Amino acid sequence: MTFTRRNTGLIVAPLLAGTVWLLAAALPFEARVVAAIMVFCLVFWMTEVIPLSMTAFTGVLLAIVTGVANIETAFQNLGHPIILLFIGSFLLARAMTRHGLDKQIALFILSRKFFQKSLFKLFFGFSIVSFVLSMWVSNSVTVAMLLPLIIGVTHLIQQPGEQRSPALYFLLGTAYSASVGGISTIIGSPPNLIGVNYLAKQGITIDFLQWMLMALPISVSMYGFLLLYMRYFLKKCTYNRQVVEQYVTENQQKQSKLNRGSKVTMGVFFLAVILWLLPGFLNLLGQEAAYSFMSTYFAESTVALLAALLLFLIPAKPGEGTLVADDLVRIDWDTILLFGGGMALGQLVVTSGLADMIGTGIAGMLQADQPLLLVFSLVLLVLFLTEVSSNTAIAITFVPIIIGVLTGFELPLLYPVLGVVVACSFAFMLPVATPPNAIVYGTRQVPIAKMVRTGLILNIVGAMLITAFVMLYMAL
Repeated sequence: MTFTRRNTGLIVAPLLAGTVWLLAAALPFEARVVAAIMVFCLVFWMTEVIPLSMTAFTGVLLAIVTGVANIETAFQNLGHPIILLFIGSFLLARAMTRHGLDKQIALFILSRKFFQKSLFKLFFGFSIVSFVLSMWVSNSVTVAMLLPLIIGVTHLIQQPGEQRSPALYFLLGTAYSASVGGISTIIGSPPNLIGVNYLAKQGITIDFLQWMLMALPISVSMYGFLLLYMRYFLKKCTYNRQVVEQYVTENQQKQSKLNRGSKVTMGVFFLAVILWLLPGFLNLLGQEAAYSFMSTYFAESTVALLAALLLFLIPAKPGEGTLVADDLVRIDWDTILLFGGGMALGQLVVTSGLADMIGTGIAGMLQADQPLLLVFSLVLLVLFLTEVSSNTAIAITFVPIIIGVLTGFELPLLYPVLGVVVACSFAFMLPVATPPNAIVYGTRQVPIAKMVRTGLILNIVGAMLITAFVMLYMAL
């Protein structure tokens, strides 16, 4: 047998899973099985034995056949609002691609002289859009929207025969910028909402502005490091400014006018953005009744699906909608299924009791009189656990556990919980960890080994930054 990465995974996955099963003999049966399954899936994900979405489903199926999960409830997460948000946002991005709006936006960025000066400045143009948009719009929506633009631009600047592709770092950098920007506001990333809800149950109310004042300094600091990190890689790639200038000259004239499809897509997108932002502003203004109404009836996923439906209903030309039936099969269903399966696996960690045992283990290893070590350990644990499951699933699973650990130690909850919630969005190594990671992986231009190597440094730096800010806030 040739020891390719795939064949290695086929051998190592069952061996490691079996080892975990033997070493975890003291655990109850269900927790023991789930621990072995998670290790098995992790190896399959990292070695890409089968498509990543199918690995997630394999884990759930193993849980079903071993009696750990119930077939009637195991796949409920495929109907989770986050999955519906994925579908709606992908259809929005598809409309942009179909009617050339992505090229219009790319052309606008490319035509600015500042961004033309170097490959890094061109990357900065896309990453700052990703960072800022993700504060106000779901980070998955942001990356799905920018994705076709980045692919188009990097295809343009890619030099024939170049070994180090700028596309890899543009895609990764844009996804990471969205994850980092998404922590800045309550509505930017699902774990933020989950953390705020859990704190509210403990009698700690966080409004929109309070969250932003705490999270934005972490976000900006991490984004600054990300820019320096991406610059290091992009300096090794070649860049021909004349190609960009020639492209702008050739296309600026013929793309000066928006077609009807682009106008409809822009109108629907801005409507979606307004509806996504409105609950946060109502909360900020203290309009509790209006905020409750909008949050209940116009949640993020509802708005995304409403926008997609409008794109099918509003015609771009006589007898044809802005989107048509063919567009449904052209969105990235593999990524959608991957995230749904990842959330299902994360839920198994809770229902099997494995999460409670991990929390108890943490409490047993740490000391309340060492808050720095305690916070860093909690942040690092959650950050790396998020790599093997969705950040939403990990937030749902571990925030209550960590609240229990902090309560047991009689420590304040607010800032450590903030750190843990932020850590849920700072997992940069694997596709299943966050929606932006999953979306760029879906382009097939980001090898998983490259994502792991590039993301590892960001994981470690992110954990240290979060810990530093949490300790600063606690001291103040």
